[in-house]
Amino acid sequence: MARRLISPCQGSGLLNAGFLGVFSSHHMIHLLCFSSLFLPPNSIPCLYQYHRLPLSSSHRSSQLKNCYLPNLRKEVSHWTRPATPSLSLYSARLASKRTTCSVATEPPPSTTEEPEMDLPKEIFLKEYKKPDYLFDSVNLEFQLGEDKTIVTSKIAVSPGTEGTSSPLTLHGHDLKLLSIKVNGKDLKSEDYMVDSRHLTVSRPPGGTFNLEIVTEIYPQLNTSLEGLYKSTGNFCTQCEAEGFRKITYFQDRPDVMATYTCRIEADKTLYPVLLSNGNLIEQGDLQGGKHYALWEDPFKKPSYLFALVAGQLDCREDSFTTCSGRKVTLRIWTPGQDLAKTAHAMYSLKAAMKWDEEVFGLEYDLDLFNIVVVPDFNMGAMENKSLNIFQSRLVLASPETATDGDYAAILGVVGHEYFHNWTGNRVTCRDWFQLTLKEGLTVFRDQEFSSDLGCRTVKRIADVSKLRTYQFPQDAGPMAHPIRPHSYIKMDNFYTVTVYEKGAEVVRMYKTMFGASGFRKGMDLYFQRHDGQAVTCEDFYAAMCDANNTQLPNFLQWYSQAGTPTVKVSSSYDASSQTFSLKFSQEVPPTPGQPVKEPMFIPIAVGLVDSTGKDMPLTSIYSDGMLQSLTSDGQPVFTTVLQFNKKEEEFIFNNIPEKPVPSLLRGYSAPVRLDSDLTESDLFFLLANDSDEFNRWEAGQVLSRKLMLSLVADFQQQKTLALNPKFVDGLRSILRNTSLDKEFIAKAITLPGQGEIMDMMPVADPDAVHAVRTFIKKELALQLKDDLLSTVTNNRSSEAYTFNHDSMARRALKNTCLAYLASLNEPDTTELAFIEYKSATNMTEQFAALAALSQNPGQVRDDTLLDFYNKWQHDYLVVSKWFALQATSDIPGNVANVQKLLGHPAFDMRNPNKVYSLIGGFCGSPVNFHAKDGSGYKFLGEVVLQLDKINPQVASRMVSAFSRWRRYDESRQALAKAQLEMIVSANGLSENVYEIASKSLAA
Repeated sequence: MARRLISPCQGSGLLNAGFLGVFSSHHMIHLLCFSSLFLPPNSIPCLYQYHRLPLSSSHRSSQLKNCYLPNLRKEVSHWTRPATPSLSLYSARLASKRTTCSVATEPPPSTTEEPEMDLPKEIFLKEYKKPDYLFDSVNLEFQLGEDKTIVTSKIAVSPGTEGTSSPLTLHGHDLKLLSIKVNGKDLKSEDYMVDSRHLTVSRPPGGTFNLEIVTEIYPQLNTSLEGLYKSTGNFCTQCEAEGFRKITYFQDRPDVMATYTCRIEADKTLYPVLLSNGNLIEQGDLQGGKHYALWEDPFKKPSYLFALVAGQLDCREDSFTTCSGRKVTLRIWTPGQDLAKTAHAMYSLKAAMKWDEEVFGLEYDLDLFNIVVVPDFNMGAMENKSLNIFQSRLVLASPETATDGDYAAILGVVGHEYFHNWTGNRVTCRDWFQLTLKEGLTVFRDQEFSSDLGCRTVKRIADVSKLRTYQFPQDAGPMAHPIRPHSYIKMDNFYTVTVYEKGAEVVRMYKTMFGASGFRKGMDLYFQRHDGQAVTCEDFYAAMCDANNTQLPNFLQWYSQAGTPTVKVSSSYDASSQTFSLKFSQEVPPTPGQPVKEPMFIPIAVGLVDSTGKDMPLTSIYSDGMLQSLTSDGQPVFTTVLQFNKKEEEFIFNNIPEKPVPSLLRGYSAPVRLDSDLTESDLFFLLANDSDEFNRWEAGQVLSRKLMLSLVADFQQQKTLALNPKFVDGLRSILRNTSLDKEFIAKAITLPGQGEIMDMMPVADPDAVHAVRTFIKKELALQLKDDLLSTVTNNRSSEAYTFNHDSMARRALKNTCLAYLASLNEPDTTELAFIEYKSATNMTEQFAALAALSQNPGQVRDDTLLDFYNKWQHDYLVVSKWFALQATSDIPGNVANVQKLLGHPAFDMRNPNKVYSLIGGFCGSPVNFHAKDGSGYKFLGEVVLQLDKINPQVASRMVSAFSRWRRYDESRQALAKAQLEMIVSANGLSENVYEIASKSLAA
C-alpha cells in the first residue's frame, strides 16, 4: 500500500533505536507509519496461488453458499493448535487442524461442524500465472445499514486467453452470498461452489459475459480494519493488499485492472457525506430519509485501490492549478472539531503537487482530490485513486498539539500518498511480490521531496539511521527477505522496512549511477512504456538502463538476495608513483533459504581529502585492467562513484601528490555495512574537515560506536568506565561550531541507539549497553555542562511557532541539549527542564521538556506526567504521545507501569495507533523488554494473543519484536522461546501471527 509505517514515537519527536521494525513509515505511513514498528516519519500493499481447502462430498452442497457467520468478529483464518509447538513453518502438525472463529457476542453452537483447514500455504513468486479472465468494468452498489450492508457487483468479464474454458475463481472472505447471476440468469447450485476463501464458477460462458454477485457483510463487527469497516460511526475501507475480498467476491489481485463506478446509498442524517474514487457524477435524495451518490473513476485500477467513505464529516477546501492550467479542487475531510488542524496537511498536498510537476513533470490527472481522516487505521495512509485515507496523526496538527516530528511526518506522508498517483496507481504492480516497485520508488520520491523542502543532509542522516535501526536487524533475522520477496503466507507481513526503506535505497542507487538527469530520463521512459499497466521490477530496471544506454551488472541481485552486504576496504599510498589504492571485498551473509550469495553491484561514492582538509582533484583511475578518465568537461572531479561488482576489486587513483584520507561511501551511496582501515585519527580528521556532511556525521558515529563497544566490554569485565577526552573535545568543537546547521549539530552530538550497538555484538547484552550509554550521556552532560546550558539559553525564542527548517533546527538543538542536562538529575538541571516545560508555547518544546524530566524516576517525573495528561486528556493524539513516552522509558521495572496503562480509560486495544504507542513503544526499550526475569517477554506474549483476536495485522507487528530472540544470552533465549511456543500453540491463531512466530522459532 502506500501506507507508510512509522514508528510509534516518531511523531512525538522521539526515536528509540531499540525496537526492531518490521514494517515501514508508510503503511503506518502507509508507519506506524512504524513501520514494525515503526518507522520514523520521513508510515507506512499475481495470481495469488491461494490454498484450496479440501471439500468432502457433503460440503459440496448449496449449504456452503451461506457459510458466513453473521456475528463473526475475527477476520482471518484460524486453527486449533495442539499442546506441543512446532519449530517448523511447514510442520505436518497443522495438517489436520480445524478452523475456529471468535464471535462478537457468543460462541458458535456446539453442533457446528468445523471444516478442515489445510496447512497454511506459502505463495511463491515463481508460481505466478496470468489471470484466466479479465475484468473490463466493475459497477458496485452499496446499501449501507446499521446492522448489515448489501453489496451488489456487476462485472463485465472477458477471457484472458482466447478460447479459455477454465473455471472462474473469485476470492472471498467472511462474505454471505445472497445471489449470483451470469448474463442476467441465476446460477444453479451445481454450477458454482463456495468455500471459506473462494467462489468458483465451474463453467463460465465462452467469450465475454456479465457477472452479477450480491453479498451481505457486517462492517460494524469488522475489528480487523480490512475491507469495509466502521470507525467512530463512519464507514471506511482499506483494501490493500487483500481487503477487497472482504467486500465482495472478486479476482482480488493487482494485475486485474478495470474501470469502476460506485453507487452508495445510506441514511442522509447519519451519513451526509458519501465518497468514492474518481468524479461525482450524480447524487440525490431517496425515500425513507436516505440519499445516494454515484461516483465514476475513468482510470483503470486494481481492486486494492477501491475506496469508500460515508459519514458525518466536514472539509477544508482549497484548489491547485496544474502546469497545464487545470484547476483541481482539494478537500480534506475530518470531524468538524478537527478541521482547524488540517491546514498543514493542505499546505503539504499543494507543495507535493507542485514539486512533482517541477522535478518529474508529473501532473495530477483528475479535477478532484480528496483526503479523509480516520482515527482507526492499521497503517499510516492509503493512496486510493483520488480518495486518500489517512490515520489522524498523519494529517491533524497544530503548534499546541503536534511536534516538529509530527509536522515533518505529515509533509512526507501526504507527499508519499500523492506521489503514488503515478508510481503505484497509473503504473501499478503485476503481483504483490513487486511491492517495492511502487513502495520503494515512492519512498525515495518522498525522501527527495522532504529533502528539497528542508535540509538534505539532516534528512539523509534520518533516513540512514532508520535503515540501520530497523532494516539491518531485519536483514539479519529470521524474517530476512529481498526487497522483492520470493514467497509469503500473508502479504500483510511484507509491508516491511526492507521493501520500503531498503527498496528506496535501491532506487537511490539508480540516481547515484545515472545522475539526476539520467534518472529523470529513466522515469520518463518508464511512464511512456507502462502507463496504465501492472508491471514488474525488471520493467523499471529496463527503463532506467535503456534510457541511459547502459547496463548495471549484478544490479538485479538487489531484488533477489536478502541480507546486508559487508564491504571491507583497505588503502595504501605509493609516494613514488603518486598513486593511492583502495582494495574492496564484499560478503553477503547467509539468510533463511539463501545460504550462498552472489556478489552485488555496489556504487561507492569516494572523495580524497588532503592534509589541509580540502578535497583532492581526481583525474583518472585504474581498475580491471583499464584506465578511466574522471574529468568532466575537461575539469577534474572531487567525488567519483566506483562500480564495485565483484567479490574483490582494486581501484588505483593516479596523480595523488600526498597521502590522502579517503572519504568513503559519501552520502551513503549504497545500503551496506562498511568496515574500513581508517584510524581513530582519520575519523577525527574527517569529523572536522570532510566536505560531505553526511560523512562528517558518519565519522562521529563510527567513533561513538567504537567507544561504546569498548566500554561495554569494560563494563562486562567490571572495569571502571572512563570517557576518552578526545571524544569529549570532538563533540565540544561541534557544539561550538556556529557555521554548522543546528539540526546537524543535534544529530552529531546524539549517541547511537542501544539497538544499533547491540546489533554489532556477538551476543546482545541490553543491560551492559544501557549502562554504558547512560554513563556516556551523563559524563558528556557533566563535562559539557556550560556549553549545553549556553546552547539552551541561546536557542530560546518567544516568537510564534513556525514550521521551517531554521526554527525546527533551533528547537532540535535546544531540546537535545536539555535532554543531556536533565540526565544529570541535579536540582539545577531538573529545575531548568521544569521551567522549559511550564513556559513552552508549543508541543515540540513542551513534550521535549517532559521527555527530559521523565528520564529519572521520582516524584517530579510522576507529577509532570500527571499534569501533562490532565491538560491534554481530551486530545487523543496527544494522549498517544503520553502513552509512548511512558512505554519507551528505560526506568527500572517499567513493565509494571505499562501493564497498568493497559487498563487506563484512554487506552483502547482496538485502536492501532494506541497499540503502537503503548505496546510497540514498550518493545523499544531494550532494557525493559529484554528484562532478565522475562517479564517483558511474558507481557508481550499475553498481549499478542489478545490482539490477535481483534486485529491480526497489528498483532503480527507486535510479535515481530521476538524475531531475533537468538541474539541474546541463553537465559533470555529460553524465556523468549517459551513465549513464542506458547503463541504458536494457541487455539485460533491467525495466519499473520503464525507466519512471524513460526519463522522466528525455526530460525
